[in-house]
Amino acid sequence: MRNATTVATPTAGAGWGLPSRGRVGMLGLIVGESAIFTIFVVAYLFYAGKSVTGPTPNDVLKAPIFYTACLLSSSLTIHLAVRSLRTGKPGRFGTWWLATIALGTTFMYGTGREWLHLIYGEGLTIQTNLFGTTYFSLVGLHAFHVTIGLLALTTVWLLSVTGYVARQQGERLDVLSLYWHFVDVVWGVVFLVVYVVAR
Repeated sequence: MRNATTVATPTAGAGWGLPSRGRVGMLGLIVGESAIFTIFVVAYLFYAGKSVTGPTPNDVLKAPIFYTACLLSSSLTIHLAVRSLRTGKPGRFGTWWLATIALGTTFMYGTGREWLHLIYGEGLTIQTNLFGTTYFSLVGLHAFHVTIGLLALTTVWLLSVTGYVARQQGERLDVLSLYWHFVDVVWGVVFLVVYVVAR
């Protein structure tokens, strides 16, 4: 008598599979970068109010509400861009993707204006006092991440204009959008710490 063996085969729509390597890599990057930002935020909070000379945050900082709204809105536009690509609407994808770049660039313009005012109008530099050191370090770290994101987004947009971005790249661009969402969330934390909590 032969022994009957049963081979288990996954049923269609079983529901679970390994995440893509790109997504795992991006999440790993986000976790690592989150740890770095946490250190900078803690340092800012620790040294808040400990400068022996001015200027102080209350003297020179004004909350960049408009530019913050621009950056946070870009999370919506990049989501709509990726969704448009996945549903086979490359024209809409390009429009939403370009809107994301425009919003991010507007935010960086606001950051540049604020820095020019602080440095040349208020005399606050990274060497002025503890506030200047921690402020420029924290906000500068975020601005660096936004700049990297904008370079990546612009590269993708240029590729889309030349016809190299199609529906098949939806997963990859979804992974890239995770980085941009991370940049937006981090700014939400930085905004609360710098312009609300530690004033």
